Amino acid sequence: MVSNIDPVYFLTPTVVIGFSLAFILYWRVRGRLTGSVLLTSFFAYFSAIAIKELIQYFALSDVTKASDANPVVMGVYYGSQTVVFEVGLAYLVAWWATKRKALKVEYAQGYGLSLGFWEDAVLVAIPLLLDYTVYYVTLSGSGSTSQTLFGLLHSRAPELFYPAKKALPLVALSILERVSSFISHFSWGYLCVLAAVFKKRRYLWAALPMGFVDFLVPFADTLGVLHFELLIFLLAALSFFVSQVITRGSNGPSLSQ
Repeated sequence: MVSNIDPVYFLTPTVVIGFSLAFILYWRVRGRLTGSVLLTSFFAYFSAIAIKELIQYFALSDVTKASDANPVVMGVYYGSQTVVFEVGLAYLVAWWATKRKALKVEYAQGYGLSLGFWEDAVLVAIPLLLDYTVYYVTLSGSGSTSQTLFGLLHSRAPELFYPAKKALPLVALSILERVSSFISHFSWGYLCVLAAVFKKRRYLWAALPMGFVDFLVPFADTLGVLHFELLIFLLAALSFFVSQVITRGSNGPSLSQ
């Protein structure tokens, strides 16, 4: 018998798109985020993702085999890529933009928020919303298509068919994961702009280790979903705290401004 996914799963992409877009619109209204900054962050973020995907295509299989999928080795593999490409490119693009007067200190927060927007709303949440919509509409019908899709999803993602009471904790943790990601991207993006504008490398040195959060990815199954997501959130909160403390007293924009 074909059953449908619970509509509660639509909460994840809806909430993530909602809070991501709300931050972007709010900063736009405040005059602290321009189309140019959004475009600059778009280039920084998706260039990094493209490079990472290219590396996965050519190297992931070899690294996995050579290390026998050792989680520490794989953690270094994933974490170092995020440090070099996501954080590193965020800085290099910010440095390039400041040289051309396209990125100013008052846009530092907007740049960081934009990086989070591109990842969490555009790369993750919107495709997820489209997937859930296709699943729900297809499974609502009848015939071989709905049966085939049901069989595929039931074998690969059985949690999609959990009742609402059992699904809600998973939905909450998936939203928490996106919140953590948003905070992390904001923190290192903010620091990268200040590093570029003020030519203070200590901001960059503080930002780079934040990308190493992806070291934990291979440990997700070992830690369990709850502990994994809570640990990721704590690291994101630490990144935010560091970004605010280290820039206190600088001429950069504060959250209260």
